Amino acid sequence: MKYFGTDGIRDKAQVILKKKYGYYLGKALKLIKKNKKTIFIARDTRDLGKEIVEDIKKGLFESGINVYDLGVFPTPVLAYFSFVKKTFGIMVTASHNPYHDNGIKIFNKGVKLDGKHESIIEDVIDKKIIVEEKDVFGLEKTFKKPLEKYMSLYEGLLNKVDLKICLDLANGAAVSTAAAVFKHITDDLIILANQPNGKNINKNCGSTHLKPLQKAVLDHECDLGVAFDGDADRLMVIDHKGNICDGDLIIYLFASYLKAHKELKNKFVALSKMCNIGIINALRIKGIDVIETEVGDKYIVKAIEENGGILGGENSGHIINKKLFVSGDGVLNAAFLIHVLDYYKVPLENLSHQVKYYPDKLVNIKNIDKSLASHPKVIDKVNHFKRILGNDGKILVRPSGTEPLIRVSVSASTEREVNEISRSIKDLLETLNKGDE
Repeated sequence: MKYFGTDGIRDKAQVILKKKYGYYLGKALKLIKKNKKTIFIARDTRDLGKEIVEDIKKGLFESGINVYDLGVFPTPVLAYFSFVKKTFGIMVTASHNPYHDNGIKIFNKGVKLDGKHESIIEDVIDKKIIVEEKDVFGLEKTFKKPLEKYMSLYEGLLNKVDLKICLDLANGAAVSTAAAVFKHITDDLIILANQPNGKNINKNCGSTHLKPLQKAVLDHECDLGVAFDGDADRLMVIDHKGNICDGDLIIYLFASYLKAHKELKNKFVALSKMCNIGIINALRIKGIDVIETEVGDKYIVKAIEENGGILGGENSGHIINKKLFVSGDGVLNAAFLIHVLDYYKVPLENLSHQVKYYPDKLVNIKNIDKSLASHPKVIDKVNHFKRILGNDGKILVRPSGTEPLIRVSVSASTEREVNEISRSIKDLLETLNKGDE
């Protein structure tokens, strides 16, 4: 794909506006939207998001498509209304990226658009396909009480618990939902990063910057902390001792709970190739199989659907829990985690000890030709280390689908092996990028 990555269109906000991606995307939906139902649009809190929304609406109106503009709401809320109303949803967000980036995610009946339809949109952006204006323009309509309607997903999850909980909202879209949800769950709630100004989304806060949350959990003696990303479709968790509980561990806890309640369909979970070997081993001890997929939630969803499952996700905290909903929802999964912890009646740290993590490391190499991830010398080196590690390690080298960098992920039984292998691959990539080999 030329414009679409693993999670929709992603670029600098100024580029998206200058090249009118939103406008042409709005026009293109006329070609793939087969009915007259009104579609939904939402955005996160970042600078220029509203301008991109207006561009999209202009294209939609010219195509005769009506719009519900929800304003600032998380991606999962947008996906929910796309699902229940059986229509399209367009989310303007760059997820965990800094404010100057932005992007566009498209949902059809609650799930992300497929590659075939993404190709049509790209052809309209490139003017390979010209979309004629409709005689009757679309209209903007009012959608009443979206938060109240979305809250219907939380049935059975809003019982009060005796826990002190800290939430980090990343100065993002979670500001419109998370506090409202968790006030039903606990009377002892601390909120961080809930004052968005357009430029502070994900800035030293949220699921990719956990130190402020760790400090707050320890300083305020919380039972746990939860951090969301900019559009609140993922979560990371901190236990009462300040330890990080990533998406893989949360999936392990969910899988164990669902299997104990005979709700884990076909007794498997789908995890990305970046998952920790320790998680795989711990799940198999519980009689739960693991299907490994390429990185990206759309591959997780595909594996779940093709194998008749219910649960999967990534260590980044993007979790698909179809007991709750068809796509990832950080706030909803956080509420479910509290429900699981309340069932077991033990601190999160106690449950975490069931998993023996392998040492692992993720190295992000910036300002590099992303095609070098598939260079023959890189592939040879990776295969060399894979033969040495056998079944006791994992190596993944991949270009990011959302950022201009290459990610090198290594897991092995010792820290020494992890550091040596990741350093060797990183050195090779940087040498190749300089043209020295």
